[in-house]
Amino acid sequence: MTRLFEAKLLLPGLLVLATFFLFSSSAYAASFDLVLEGGRVIDPESGLDAVRNIGIKNGKIVKISRHELKAKRTVNVSGLVVSPGFIDLHAHGQNNIANDFQARDGVTTALELELGVYPVGKWYASRKNKAIINYGATVSHSISRALALHEVPPDHELDLFKDALAPDISRKELDDAALLRMTDILNQGVIDGGLGIGVGLAYVPGARRKEIFHLYQAAKSNSVPVFVHARVTSVVEPDSTSALQELIANSAATGAATHVCHIGSAGGVQVPTMLKMIDGARKNGVDISTEVYPYTAAHTFIGAAIFAGDWRKNIGMDYHDLQWTLSGERLTEDTFNKYRKEKSEGMVIAYFMPEHIVAAAISHPGVMIASDGGRWENNVGHPRGAGTFARVLGRYVREQKLLSLQDALAKMTILPALRLQSYTPMMLNKGRIKKGADADITVFDPLTIIDKASFEKPMQYSKGIHHVLVNGEFVVRDGESVRNTFPGKAIQNGK
Repeated sequence: MTRLFEAKLLLPGLLVLATFFLFSSSAYAASFDLVLEGGRVIDPESGLDAVRNIGIKNGKIVKISRHELKAKRTVNVSGLVVSPGFIDLHAHGQNNIANDFQARDGVTTALELELGVYPVGKWYASRKNKAIINYGATVSHSISRALALHEVPPDHELDLFKDALAPDISRKELDDAALLRMTDILNQGVIDGGLGIGVGLAYVPGARRKEIFHLYQAAKSNSVPVFVHARVTSVVEPDSTSALQELIANSAATGAATHVCHIGSAGGVQVPTMLKMIDGARKNGVDISTEVYPYTAAHTFIGAAIFAGDWRKNIGMDYHDLQWTLSGERLTEDTFNKYRKEKSEGMVIAYFMPEHIVAAAISHPGVMIASDGGRWENNVGHPRGAGTFARVLGRYVREQKLLSLQDALAKMTILPALRLQSYTPMMLNKGRIKKGADADITVFDPLTIIDKASFEKPMQYSKGIHHVLVNGEFVVRDGESVRNTFPGKAIQNGK
C-alpha cells in the first residue's frame, strides 16, 4: 500500500515533467523554419570552410552549428557548397524573366547600377512584392540630363534609348542652367532611394568634363557612389587609360567613390595597365573599384555613340566582329549602316576582348564579378544574363584553377556587399553566412557547376545549382525554379 501511495504522489509530478519535456522538444523542433543540413559552408568574410548545419527562421540565419538542428523542414545538402547568395552589381535585366535566369545562376540580388532608372521612386514601387530576387538601382544620369535639356518636370518619364540616348540629346552640351536642373533631378533620385548615380558616359558624348565633375560633386554631397561606363573604349589616344584617368581625377578631387563598370569591355587590351592604375589609386586613398564579366564579347545597341566616327580603328575591330543579336548574322559594312540607320535600338554582340585579358581581370585581387546581363527580348540576348556566375565557378575555378573557390565566391558575395554597405546599411546583412544575416543562400555542386548559355543559345539555365533561397524562401529547389513566389526585397540607400 505504501508503494502504491508513493506512486500516486509522484504521478502528477511525472506528468508535469513529461509535459515539460514534450513541450520543450516541440519548441526545439519548431525553433527553425528550415535547416540546411550537412553542407560545406563557405563564408568568404570569415574564412569559414567546413561542414555545418544552418538554421533559418523568419528569413534570417539564426544558427550555424556542427550539431544536429531540428526544424519544420530539413534539406540535406551534404556534398554541396552552401554559399552566400551571389550579388550582381550590374544587371540591366530587371524583370522576372531575367530574374528567373539570374536565380538559376545563383544570384539573389541583382542591381541596375550602371545606367540607372528614373523616376526612381516609381521604379521601386513597380517591383514591390513582385520580384523573385532582391532588386535596386541608381538614379540615371542619362535620363536626368535629358530631362534637364527638355526642361520638363522632374517626374516626367523619358525612355532611355528613344529619348536620353538619342543622338540629338546625347550629343548636346549642358549649359550652367541645365546643370543646375540636372543636379536637382539627381538629388531627388537619391532621396527616392537611388543607390548612387549611374553614368553611361560612353553613350552621352555631349557630357563634357565639366558636367561629369559637377555630377561627382552631387554624388559626394549626397554621400553616394558613382557607377560609370567610362567615356571611351579605344586603343587610340585619348584611349581607355585616359578615360580611366578622368574618373580617378574626379574621385580624388571630390572624394566621391567610383565603381568602374565591366573593365574588360571598358579597356580591351589595355586592361592590365588599367588594373595597375586602379590599384595605385586605391593605395593612394582614392575610393575606386571595378568588376568584370567572364566573356570575350560585349553587348550594346547599334545606335550607340561608340559606333560613331572611326570606331573600327578606335576599338580595334571590324564589321564582321559584330553579330546582330536577333538573327545571329555577322555584319558587313552594308548591314551595319542599314541597321544603324533603320534599327538604332537593335542590339549587337561585339567580339573584341582577348581571352587572356578577361582571365587576367577575373583573377585580379579585388575585381568583382558582375554580369552586365540585359533584358531578354524575343528570346535572344547575351549569355552573360544566364551564365556569368556558374561560368566563373566551373570554367575558371574548377577547370582552369585560375583562382580558388573561396576567392571566386568573395568576388560574387562579400566584395559587392562591402562596396555598398557604407551607403546602404541593409547590405551589412547580405553576402555573408553568419548569425543574423539575411538568408540569401546559394547551394551548388562544385564538381558539376557550369554555364550552359551560349551565344547561339543564350537562354539556357546554368547547371549544378541545386537550391537558391532569397530572404529564407526557395526560389530554386532541387535544381528547378519555384514558380509564383516573390520574396525579393528592395535595396535602397540609407537616406
